[in-house]
Amino acid sequence: EDLIAFDMGGTTAKVSLVNGGRPATTNQIEIERTHMPGSGLPLQVPGVEILEVGSGGGSIARVHLGTIAVGPESARAEPGPICYGLGGNLPTVTDADLVLGYLNPSYFLGGRMSLDPEAAARGILEHVGRPLGLTLENAAWGIHQMVNDNMSRAIRLVTVDRGREPRRYAFVAFGGAGPVHGARLARALGTTRLILPAAAGVMSAMGLLAAGLTFDLARTYSGPLDAGLLQGVNAVYDNLEREAERLLQEAGVSQGYTLNRSADMHYLGQGFEITVPVPSGRALTGDDLPSLHQTFHQAYAAIFGYNQPEEPVVATNWNLTASGPSSGLALLRAPSAAGADPGNALKGSRLAYFPEAGGYVDCPVYNRYRLGAGMVFEGPAIVEEAGSTSVVLPGDTVEVDEWLNLVVQLQGGQTS
Repeated sequence: EDLIAFDMGGTTAKVSLVNGGRPATTNQIEIERTHMPGSGLPLQVPGVEILEVGSGGGSIARVHLGTIAVGPESARAEPGPICYGLGGNLPTVTDADLVLGYLNPSYFLGGRMSLDPEAAARGILEHVGRPLGLTLENAAWGIHQMVNDNMSRAIRLVTVDRGREPRRYAFVAFGGAGPVHGARLARALGTTRLILPAAAGVMSAMGLLAAGLTFDLARTYSGPLDAGLLQGVNAVYDNLEREAERLLQEAGVSQGYTLNRSADMHYLGQGFEITVPVPSGRALTGDDLPSLHQTFHQAYAAIFGYNQPEEPVVATNWNLTASGPSSGLALLRAPSAAGADPGNALKGSRLAYFPEAGGYVDCPVYNRYRLGAGMVFEGPAIVEEAGSTSVVLPGDTVEVDEWLNLVVQLQGGQTS
């Protein structure tokens, strides 16, 4: 129920938290961001809280101030990384991952596209290796490690910096490039459980398919959180619920929906608001005040690591989320293949770079589509499918679950 959701594609990596089975949300999102938080246009629109960093498979690597820098500039899909052969001439994360042996030059996009490892190697040497006096493998590893460091710092912003211990979360890596880098990131955070979903390259689209219809409504009714304020709040919620039911009916939803309340609160004198749940389905009374205060203090401490229960609490906005029934997307469970030999899914092997194993080692490569539920195997290993590649580190253990996710038990956290 507690997850770090990590999506790494071609131009950006995104991270979001799921706490108690519910994704973290925010009342302000930013669009048209150019390079850093605050560079875009802020909108007061509810949404899933997602932190984005300019690190993806197409992020360009360069030498800056005597060290390797990666992103936020991207080669994008066209011309793309050097190895695409479409005119790109600057090395990217994908070029480094190819040189390190993680990607199969003959099975990119399920074999519909061939990659050029020799061109990638020349580009990395020209733009990174020779300027820094590094060998090809050290330059490629430096690019891979640097992008991991960039993403790890971003993940810590939504975990450690908000008083959340990342080691209690499972780490879910998806997107085309996410499963290549997921194990390193999870280890750096001290997480011991990594989940690599099947069809990881299109995993983000599944959320859109599964999500039910939702309307978010809010009204500003500000004041100290006391019994006098709650009298007006009840009238606010009556109006919000009537409006929500009207919107749901217009959308064709007349039953099976839920109405959940929340409120934005802050300590007197502060400008940063925290959204906390409010009891639903009934009028609020003075008897609810102790629990409302306590809920806010706990939420504040979860973010900042402390609270100030002696300070007055001010409520500003009262929110209502009206959710229709889920679309009912159901994943098919795979028949058990427990005890079956995962060697039957082997495609072969190739040299891949694992510094903890001494450098390039002959690494087994598995066909994702031939792995069955219950199969267990050890790292180092590479698992290939049409839309993504999963890298399993030495010492880690993989079990295929009933939805054909790779559930990896990680060893030796904090390895970078």
